Amino acid sequence: MFLLIGFFLANSPGKTEPFLDEQGRVLAGSISEKIHVNINGVEQGMFIKSKDATHPVLLYLHGGMPDYFLTKRYPTALEECFTVVWWEQRGSGISAKADIPQETMTLEQMVSDTLVLTNYLRHRFRKEKIYLMGHSGGTFIAIYAAARAPELFFAYIGVAQMSYQLKSEKLAYDYMLRQFKESGNSKMVRKLEAAPVTMTDVIPEAYVALRDIAMHSLGIGTTHDMKSIITGILLPSLLCREYTLGEKVNTWLSKSRSGVSILWDTMLRTDLTTAVPALDLPVYFFEGIYDYTCSCTEAKAYFEKLKAPLKGLYSFEHSAHSPMFEEPGKMQKILREDVLSGSNNLADEI
Repeated sequence: MFLLIGFFLANSPGKTEPFLDEQGRVLAGSISEKIHVNINGVEQGMFIKSKDATHPVLLYLHGGMPDYFLTKRYPTALEECFTVVWWEQRGSGISAKADIPQETMTLEQMVSDTLVLTNYLRHRFRKEKIYLMGHSGGTFIAIYAAARAPELFFAYIGVAQMSYQLKSEKLAYDYMLRQFKESGNSKMVRKLEAAPVTMTDVIPEAYVALRDIAMHSLGIGTTHDMKSIITGILLPSLLCREYTLGEKVNTWLSKSRSGVSILWDTMLRTDLTTAVPALDLPVYFFEGIYDYTCSCTEAKAYFEKLKAPLKGLYSFEHSAHSPMFEEPGKMQKILREDVLSGSNNLADEI
């Protein structure tokens, strides 16, 4: 046990790794920071990464828990064309504190935090506007922020966009039950049938406890090739050197108390097709075809209804829930050629 703790301590210096040039020196003009900013009275942490700090700023809102640590196993290359702000929102990851009042974990507060941080980034990097990207549960907060203050953003980018999450959960449940029946996995069939998901009842706790394990086993979870939460998420989080050991432990302890988790019931019951039917800025949806965590078919249906001055939907043929980790090359091409130019030439034909 002591050896194991010592191993993780040695791999947890908690300092950011700089970008280096070919001579091994810090890359001129780059930025690699781990900072805390006071946002609406709460110190909130983030990693800021760019090979050129003059790049356009991209603010990233994570989903159920911060996932910056996955960039070590799945490099996104976002820092090649953006100054990326991997924000760990109120109550999450390096922003987790026991004294944050639970009553402040509201949609209104999270949207307000997003806009305050946006203005901080605009002023710090001297940008008139920035880009806003949400992933999974982060899309729920980000799309409300984009609707509230479209003048602050060049574009809204939804990765694994939420639409009507209760319907998404029902579609996932039906799909998993069907798959486990076809494969003869009677144990999983019994567990799912004992905790049915419907459009009228509260989602059973037994299903919630089973959900991630079942999704990952079928390739419809975080990534299409990630079959285990332990090896795919837990271990990478513990091995990321840019967090201290205490921060790593806190990330997991705070998961159920974070803003996104507390908003889960609100997210489940909100149909964004009616709650946010239009955005007054360019909109881009990035969808993995194997994604049942946030149904890609429901996201596409939302996209078709959503009114915006310019729209682009992009399907990722080898991805589940995280195209930026699974197909970074394709995503970077779209960001460079469409998003940064304000066009949709590479988008799917709808």
